[in-house]
Amino acid sequence: MLTRAPKGTKDVLATESYKWQYLEKKFRQVCEEFGYKEVRTPVFEHTELFERGVGETTDVVQKEMYTFEDKAGRSITLKPEGTAPVVRSLIEHKLYSGPMPLKYFYITPCYRYEKPQAGRLREFHQFGIEVFGGNHPAIDVEVINLVYNFYKALGVEGIELNINSIGCPKCKPEYNTKLREFLKDKLDSLCGTCQSRYDKNPMRILDCKNEKCQIEIKDAPLMIDYLCDECNEHFAKVKEYLDIAEIEYRVDPKIVRGLDYYTKTAFEFISNEIGSQSTVCGGGRYDGLVEELGGPSIPAVGFGMGIERLLLTLENNGIEIPKEEGLDIFIVTIGEKADKEAYKLLNNLRKSGISADKDYLGRSIKAQFKYSDKLEAEYTIVIGDDEVDKGVVSLKNMKTGAQEEVTLMSLIDELKSKLGRQ
Repeated sequence: MLTRAPKGTKDVLATESYKWQYLEKKFRQVCEEFGYKEVRTPVFEHTELFERGVGETTDVVQKEMYTFEDKAGRSITLKPEGTAPVVRSLIEHKLYSGPMPLKYFYITPCYRYEKPQAGRLREFHQFGIEVFGGNHPAIDVEVINLVYNFYKALGVEGIELNINSIGCPKCKPEYNTKLREFLKDKLDSLCGTCQSRYDKNPMRILDCKNEKCQIEIKDAPLMIDYLCDECNEHFAKVKEYLDIAEIEYRVDPKIVRGLDYYTKTAFEFISNEIGSQSTVCGGGRYDGLVEELGGPSIPAVGFGMGIERLLLTLENNGIEIPKEEGLDIFIVTIGEKADKEAYKLLNNLRKSGISADKDYLGRSIKAQFKYSDKLEAEYTIVIGDDEVDKGVVSLKNMKTGAQEEVTLMSLIDELKSKLGRQ
């Protein structure tokens, strides 16, 4: 057990980390284009934050959170999602006192105790954005558009956007009454979790993954049929701005967000490329969350996207992430005097912005060249004791095999020119 990672976790090895770095770089670029700034929150928070923010009736809070007591007896939870911590930070630092809207993005690990499966781990990672202080439907579409542009930048195709409106505190009570009426005679056939949600939050029953429950609720009334005038108007404008942005979508009235803080717009990007139809990004509006957590009434909208699921989507779409470039220079040494001169040269190369390395294990010349190949070095410098005395090195282009003699004095300038680093 000591030498095995805990179930539901996965190492990102050096041979794979370039993929993560590529995605993070692309996400940062798109966020920058849209005017979003990065925010980082702690990996754990007070448990109450998620009980109040995510909702006590959600699967996340009821079944999936990693919760423990610290040494002072405080209940602490590893964050299962990214939004509530950002809202806590907003309130704690009174960020809402500045100009609105506030536009943030984050890249964060999250933790949920659930059965590991393809693209879903107990420790997983998310891209996410949050916008505070804007209730215009165009902001909902901007959030969707950012996701759309990110997928486009990655070359992902076959992703379907589904949208819905899940109402607001004005229209949800009437819908909940109708839903309870529908569920009343079916209650005994539902699972224990759904039964416990009947009084507190019946809409959460619609999100149950139990197949038997899904059969019982397949004809349940839909929230979209009970929207108030304000929600209807908001949803109509969301669709209008999606048309303006030339983003195709499908209205799916059965979308129910898994977290209690969502209101009005809810959306999902669906992929058929990770084994079965699956949500690869979900988000929407949550106008009541800031106030629920102790802040002022501030509208908000955002999304979360699992990085592991994104990697799986890219793989199944046949999209190869470009590998990082290899080393600029590898120094092959022959003799003790040359080894010391090589170490001096190595430091000067690095100071000049040229990536470089040398042998430290006393390998033969042949083995050093093989190692240079493994490091995918663009050039190899060969330096022996005789070359040190002459003040020259042998410079070999590892792609073409061309070899030339270069003076130590002019080497760095020569390399900068060849590498395009002037």
